[in-house]
Amino acid sequence: MNTVSSTPTAVTDTLSALLPRIESRIQTIRGQRVMVDSDLALLYGVETKRLNEQVKRNANRFPQDFMFQLTAVEKAEVVANCDHLQKLKFSKALPFVFTEYGAVALANVLASAQAVEMGIYVVRAFVQLRQAASLHADLAKRLTQLELTTERLEMSHDTFSRNTRAQLKQVFDALRELMEPPAAPKRPIGFITPEDKSKPKAMKSAKPVGLKKAKK
Repeated sequence: MNTVSSTPTAVTDTLSALLPRIESRIQTIRGQRVMVDSDLALLYGVETKRLNEQVKRNANRFPQDFMFQLTAVEKAEVVANCDHLQKLKFSKALPFVFTEYGAVALANVLASAQAVEMGIYVVRAFVQLRQAASLHADLAKRLTQLELTTERLEMSHDTFSRNTRAQLKQVFDALRELMEPPAAPKRPIGFITPEDKSKPKAMKSAKPVGLKKAKK
């Protein structure tokens, strides 16, 4: 793997190129954002088998909030949602998935230069997704408060015509549409609510560009 230049511009360019690829590999399973072992193995430059061997040897570093093993149903959901994981359908093994903390622990256990470097990018990807979700929730809350305030004004002022109310509704609807992410959200895996079932499935993930394949 090429060494990343330490200049601010080079670091920014590398981040903008890598983060979207890593974010596309982060999935929501059992209400947690996680990455599949094979995706982390590719990023960290090791075979999936070796990665899991290191986890077993250092089991005390990986509590349940760091990693867990998928059920057969969850595995099928992951394969259905992610084109790049189609090979998993031919394996009887149930993959492990790692949370942000687990990804960091993995990088420390592997201790290679690539694992440590890529571990930093993985954490940044998790943080960026968390910040985006938090910002979206805050904007949705503020918009709801604004709608309630407007409704109270409408009730206290008879001068609000039907046309004005309709125009305000159009404005709020347009704002909500703008707040929606451009891509369809990934389907959560695990406990699915009726509301979740009505949501569209995630778009097919593009193959990563420039990620170094693990040596066999």
